[in-house]
Amino acid sequence: MQGRRRHVRYFVMMSICVGMFVLAWGVVRFYSVGAAIGMCLVAMVIPPVAAVLTNARDRDDDWWDDPRWDDPDWNKPGHDRDRPDHEDRH
Repeated sequence: MQGRRRHVRYFVMMSICVGMFVLAWGVVRFYSVGAAIGMCLVAMVIPPVAAVLTNARDRDDDWWDDPRWDDPDWNKPGHDRDRPDHEDRH
């Protein structure tokens, strides 16, 4: 669910960015070149902001704290990052 939310946020922000560019040079420039340039400057800032905001940690994200990611033996048999390790260690 968290990944889907991230993708939707990023898609919405990038759609706004592309829409602003298209609207600025397809319509607004006929009325005001300065406004079209201003819209492009705002649209130019959206991609890095979108990347930062969509990659920010959510409150309910738990994969950041998953101890399996720190397991140095993750590629050995019985150590799989996608499935918890249930083998007994004596």
